[in-house]
Amino acid sequence: MTTFLIHAIGPAVLKELRSIDDAGRGTVPGPDDEGGAPLRCCLRRSEPGERVALVSYAPLRRWAAGAGVDPGPYDEQGPVFVHAGECGGPASGVLPFDQAHRVVRRYAADGRILGGELVEPGAFEAAFARAFADPAVEFVHVRAVEYGCFLYEVRRHSAGAERADL
Repeated sequence: MTTFLIHAIGPAVLKELRSIDDAGRGTVPGPDDEGGAPLRCCLRRSEPGERVALVSYAPLRRWAAGAGVDPGPYDEQGPVFVHAGECGGPASGVLPFDQAHRVVRRYAADGRILGGELVEPGAFEAAFARAFADPAVEFVHVRAVEYGCFLYEVRRHSAGAERADL
């Protein structure tokens, strides 16, 4: 994966979400007795007994605020699982949650949705390449098919690019 970068929810945003989420609710952490929750802080599934929190997150709204644009009717918030406390973040070089069908949703620089694609397990790199072949695509969101929840953001790789707080 050399042409794009995968972004988890960044540490500064996680700190906010662990206090008050994007719906204005206080966070209520607890143990994940069964494990398997898709954690958006480190882009892996939780282990049984890990302390997690289910929070409301508005990824496009946060991106739009930083980009100085209005997300308009595409603004949405939804539930995401995060560790209840700080974690080490995602492992590098790992394509997260790639063993299930996902939707890759493409966005323009003004926050408009440019389209989406249902992606089969193992076909994500090709889907990202197709998305970024369109110069109008600024970034993509990968979402769960079952519930439509945000999983992570993908951006083009540029020289000197580092992981960003989303």
